[in-house]
Amino acid sequence: MARSRDDSRRRDGLGVALMWGLLGVVSRLPLRFHLRVFRLVSWFLEKVLHYRRDELMINLSRSFPDKKYKQLKQIRHRAYVHMGDLMAGAVRFSRYRGKNASARFRRNPPAEVLNPEVLNELYDNSPSVMVLTGHAGNWELIPGIPDMVPADRPWHFDRKDLIIVYKQLSSHLWDRVIKRNRSSILGPGNESLQETNRILRYALEHRGQKKVYVFPTDQFPYRGATRHDVGTFMHQPTQAMVGGAAIATKFKMSVVYIRWTKVRRDFYTLEFVPIARDASTMTPVEIMQAFYRNLQEDLERQNENYLWTHKRWK
Repeated sequence: MARSRDDSRRRDGLGVALMWGLLGVVSRLPLRFHLRVFRLVSWFLEKVLHYRRDELMINLSRSFPDKKYKQLKQIRHRAYVHMGDLMAGAVRFSRYRGKNASARFRRNPPAEVLNPEVLNELYDNSPSVMVLTGHAGNWELIPGIPDMVPADRPWHFDRKDLIIVYKQLSSHLWDRVIKRNRSSILGPGNESLQETNRILRYALEHRGQKKVYVFPTDQFPYRGATRHDVGTFMHQPTQAMVGGAAIATKFKMSVVYIRWTKVRRDFYTLEFVPIARDASTMTPVEIMQAFYRNLQEDLERQNENYLWTHKRWK
């Protein structure tokens, strides 16, 4: 049994090395190449494979009940294009690795934070900050947040104090590849990526240290997770997990929402929208209701800027 596990680890290690090396080569190709290739990929997913097309149309028709079928088809098409853009962005992001990765990212970042002073002020005046985000925009760029501001408007927190929560993938190999891709820009030996099952323990262990936690929080509750009714989101009764909000409430953190705006296929802006200066004055459900109000506002403004292919309601 032990030998079998060792063999499996070696195979996974080899697979990660091969995938990481391939990503490193492909990521150095011109951005125009990535956008064209993944535009073709999005066409193949939509027109040939019909990847989750029924789920996507159900989500759209229920979320935009006033839109006609022709309009929904147009949003569906743009949503597939957006999904291809996310893939292109993830591949491109893998070029930022090794020495001086953050400096190279800063020279030509694929996103810009418009109001860093909002997060800085909350960080200065609260024990820690809980940043709630969803699957709008391009969440794969979050590790690059330390380098998305101009030099004359720097962050008040260090790179090591940015803690990004993630859900471990079922494939051990792909989980290691994606985790390595997300963390490479943050430098060797960083602890910035923390799995959801460990984040409460991490917060307890570091309760005396100021941190900026980034918590993805728009998934339908995982199997075995506690479900909370948070009211109506996109015209549908919605249940959610409240992990990030509950941690913020427990430790009296301030809470903000990330507003993503897609400017073009390869560029986004981020804004921080305050939800609570002291989360203990609200319940976790109230915080999540505020989160979903902001997210709905964004989706009504940019319909396709979301991962519509996944189940958000059941």
